[in-house]
Amino acid sequence: MAIDDVGLWCQIGRADYAGRPALFLDRDGVIVVDTRYLARSEDLRMIEGAAAAIARCNAMGIPVVVVTNQSGIARGYYEWDDFHAVQAALCHALAAAGAQLDAVLACAYHAEGLRPMRVADHPWRKPNPGMILTAGSRMSLDLSRSWIVGDRSHDLAAGMAAGLAGGTLLASDDAERQQARSLASAQFVVEIATNLADAVGGLIERRLFAKEEHS
Repeated sequence: MAIDDVGLWCQIGRADYAGRPALFLDRDGVIVVDTRYLARSEDLRMIEGAAAAIARCNAMGIPVVVVTNQSGIARGYYEWDDFHAVQAALCHALAAAGAQLDAVLACAYHAEGLRPMRVADHPWRKPNPGMILTAGSRMSLDLSRSWIVGDRSHDLAAGMAAGLAGGTLLASDDAERQQARSLASAQFVVEIATNLADAVGGLIERRLFAKEEHS
């Protein structure tokens, strides 16, 4: 098990990630279909093209880090063991496509959770940047050249707060798009894409992880 405390999960690979930019990903709605409180491995459904997109990043040496809010645990809908089983199924599906995750961080804390996980505005819970900052510190990542992809504006808000270069929103909801675009600045680029495959393809095509683009 890789639980730091009752409400946090942190699992990091053993590779040397020092100085590299990373791709941070929300899980539900980005890599797997969002079934709302995904609690059973048998309910996991991969989003088309997501595994191949992660494999592209793996091949380029770009660490892929999942950062996911898991309030369903705090609410008592499922346990960390269930989360672990879903993650195992996800890793198996990725491996079948030649892909892997370099780190997974999760936060169960929520203001409406059951004690002891009833915590409002926990530093790790997105839109707060705690998961990203922890991964950055433990993996010695270059956050200034890193990127986040999510299906909610709060995913991008976490990336902005962590000092990432930018983020891509995968959402058709107009309100989410407007909230995401409001985060854009000279220091944080906001993009919109249909799915993870398109988002990653655009990032690679424009060499947004390359050092020479961020000197």
